[in-house]
Amino acid sequence: MSPISDVEKRVKEIRRKTRRKYSAEDKIRIVLEGLRGEMTIAELCRREGIVQNLYYKWSRDFLEAGKKRLSGDVEREANSTEVGALRSENRHLKQLYADLALKNDMLKKISPDSDRE
Repeated sequence: MSPISDVEKRVKEIRRKTRRKYSAEDKIRIVLEGLRGEMTIAELCRREGIVQNLYYKWSRDFLEAGKKRLSGDVEREANSTEVGALRSENRHLKQLYADLALKNDMLKKISPDSDRE
């Protein structure tokens, strides 16, 4: 095995950073176009710049999610907006807790009953 050259490493890094990220809406649009059958999957994938394996994975995931939803499974993953809001709320609550804990410690120190603890 020969070590990977600096050029090859740099090319891989650039490809990784410039890889297109498809939104859920893009994936759904592409899968639905493939299910319509107006063009072959190969043509669709070429037009969209994806490999066929990726299309079939998205298609399988799409159909599985639909099957779960239709069978009454209403649990879903939180979207990025909800996750961001929950993280923000969590940070805020942690800060409030830290402030209250600090005040509680200060009150214990200045309380005349602090000798009993």
